[in-house]
Amino acid sequence: MAQFRRIGILTSGGDAPGMNAAIRAAAREALAGGVEVYGILEGYQGLIDGNMKLFTSARDLGNIVNKSGTFLYSARCDEFKYPEGMAKALKTCKDNHIDGIIAIGGDGTFRGATDLSAHGIPTIGIPGTIDNDVTSTDVTIGFDTAMNTAMNMIDNLRDTCESHARCNVIEVMGRWAGHIALRTGIASGASAVAIAEVPFDEEAAIQKIIAQKA
Repeated sequence: MAQFRRIGILTSGGDAPGMNAAIRAAAREALAGGVEVYGILEGYQGLIDGNMKLFTSARDLGNIVNKSGTFLYSARCDEFKYPEGMAKALKTCKDNHIDGIIAIGGDGTFRGATDLSAHGIPTIGIPGTIDNDVTSTDVTIGFDTAMNTAMNMIDNLRDTCESHARCNVIEVMGRWAGHIALRTGIASGASAVAIAEVPFDEEAAIQKIIAQKA
């Protein structure tokens, strides 16, 4: 079994509520086990550039658990997709004696984590994305907050909508995954929900809304 003496933690892609809590938990657990931890700034770009800070104690992770976003910052990094970028990232790991990486993010982050593992740097992925689109994960970090945020906005819009007897069309995030739309649609009692995974019958939805208004 490999011995991990120093690891790096990064957040990549879109930020998601709860990332700071995940960073804190992972880093504190590692430090408690005698493993040194580098916080890698700006995701894979920071790994390429060697932009990191060493956490020496749990105090370095204080007052972040209640903050949204990621205090390690995040960035999308096309350079990491190519051999040259990967070579720079591997050199950073070698030069700083980093034995493994914890990568927090979505599907793009996990692809990068898989590539790192294939090149000899063991990497663990923690699913952090509001889209909830990471395979074999029930609920990703950030998904619950995204749903509750959407519900709050829908509840506020409903007051104006019903005051004027109007129909509102609500668009939420989720990219190619319909989890936020489907579940907030159910929770808010929407007349119809359009998601990418299922063909949408617009005319049927319109007729349903007309019938409901009547």
